[in-house]
Amino acid sequence: MKTITDRPVRFIINTHFHGDHTGGNDIRALYFPAGHTDGDSIICFPHSNVAHMGDDFVAYGFPFLDVESGGSINGMIDAVQQVVSQLPPDDKVIPGQGPVSNLDDVRACLGMLEETRDAVQKALKEGKTLDQMKQAKLLAPWKKYSGDFVNEDTFLETLYNSLTGQTTGKFIKHN
Repeated sequence: MKTITDRPVRFIINTHFHGDHTGGNDIRALYFPAGHTDGDSIICFPHSNVAHMGDDFVAYGFPFLDVESGGSINGMIDAVQQVVSQLPPDDKVIPGQGPVSNLDDVRACLGMLEETRDAVQKALKEGKTLDQMKQAKLLAPWKKYSGDFVNEDTFLETLYNSLTGQTTGKFIKHN
């Protein structure tokens, strides 16, 4: 078979989804709208049991949800749920930030995302304001996830903005 180079192939670009253009790939790119941003992809390497989740999963604590760029807590939860259900139990997971992890780490993060979202959603249904939620230290049960970049109050504001569609407080910026 004639080739155009004697070097190893490093990248494959799919022009469209038909099997004759994608069937031989050893990678899968999964698109998830409205997670970390409005254009997230999670890359799976099925033959290597590795998934790179980008910033839809971070191993440093509370994630950065870029609400201004179309990210949302519900979109991030949906993305993580779908990926967890598709990956084999022995997959290694590369987070967008932090050390290589495993599915147990991702499940723990998913639990935190669901629990914090539900706590804020419950407070909203009770008519609580963002300031009242902050004063009540609503996210105190998840304090171990608080960090320098995204602390409890910042994540609370992010959840509030994501769930209400408002732009209360200061948006944190990434890079």
